[in-house]
Amino acid sequence: MENSNIKILLVDDEPDILEFMEYNLKKEGYQVLQAKNGKEAVEIAKKEFPHLVILDIMMPIMDGIEACRVMREIPELQNTLITFLTARNEEYSQLAGFDVGADDYITKPIKPRIMLSRVKALLRRLNGSTGSSTPVVQIGNLKIDRESYLVFKGEESIVLPRKEFELLALLTSKPGKVFTREDILSRVWGSDIVVGDRTIDVHIRKIREKLGDDSIKTIKGIGYKFDI
Repeated sequence: MENSNIKILLVDDEPDILEFMEYNLKKEGYQVLQAKNGKEAVEIAKKEFPHLVILDIMMPIMDGIEACRVMREIPELQNTLITFLTARNEEYSQLAGFDVGADDYITKPIKPRIMLSRVKALLRRLNGSTGSSTPVVQIGNLKIDRESYLVFKGEESIVLPRKEFELLALLTSKPGKVFTREDILSRVWGSDIVVGDRTIDVHIRKIREKLGDDSIKTIKGIGYKFDI
């Protein structure tokens, strides 16, 4: 996809940061939208359907965590990539962000080359795929539709953020196979994005809660598998 066709929504309550990010992204040819708080970001996202949202966490009216949570509940924004801006070594914010469906985080102070590298790494995943090439996977009463990013358990539709969906799609692509943590990180997050083991654990926990069963098994010291 050409950069000129990609919309990026920047969300921060500090005008200087918005201007700085917009300048560097526009130099790369991206379309750039701006919002000053989470509530405004949600409204713009519902109208413009950006490919990527870069969200600050601490903002007035509606913070970034809540804005991400709201966006992930909107079906049309399920495939939108979301990355947070966090203070260096602010592990709580990073985990909270992943917990509500974020795809990545960028640390402050923002360095242009690093920011652009993370943005490019994320956007490469728009046309990527994970696990089986079969559009629909049926395991018992669980159905995973990879083309529409939908999950059904019986007649019930289960809404999963993008990364949770990709992780479930990977595990169910080969039921019974043990996927190592390294394999999961590489195939779901990509080698260009640095995340820790706890990120996988957070996503697995959320998937288990939503599926309401123990199909996903932990293989201690190795990784995870989906039981048949």
